[in-house]
Amino acid sequence: MLRKSTSINMLTKEQKRTIADTIQQAESLTSGEIRVHLDRFGSNNPMEKATATFERLGMTRTKERNGVLIYLCFTRQQIAVLGDRGIHEKVPEGFWNDIYQILANHFKKGDYTEGICQAVLKVGEKLSAFYPHRTDDVNELSNELSEE
Repeated sequence: MLRKSTSINMLTKEQKRTIADTIQQAESLTSGEIRVHLDRFGSNNPMEKATATFERLGMTRTKERNGVLIYLCFTRQQIAVLGDRGIHEKVPEGFWNDIYQILANHFKKGDYTEGICQAVLKVGEKLSAFYPHRTDDVNELSNELSEE
């Protein structure tokens, strides 16, 4: 059952494992990198906080600049989706909003894990169109959820 105390505790260990496995599945189709970050406190400017988190997690240091961060703060109901310049320049207008809507629609129903997994798979699908998986691909960033 989901607990209300902090955003990090909103997901069980098993749910976090499911999300990490989904990231691995999505990344198996692409050289792109996907991260999910849980912030227990949020910010008055979630996009600014997501951008700082993106930098702190080393997501701008990927070889092809094709990382995507899904930033979440459940306690303040904040969602930000941020792509590095390599992918941001290639996706169609409205793509990031589509990912936001997947998350928001599932979260309204309390279905956090499914929403995150569906968003991750959609991001992976789009990344694979521009950055297909290569045999020499190296997983540059952890698939585990990051938390603060």
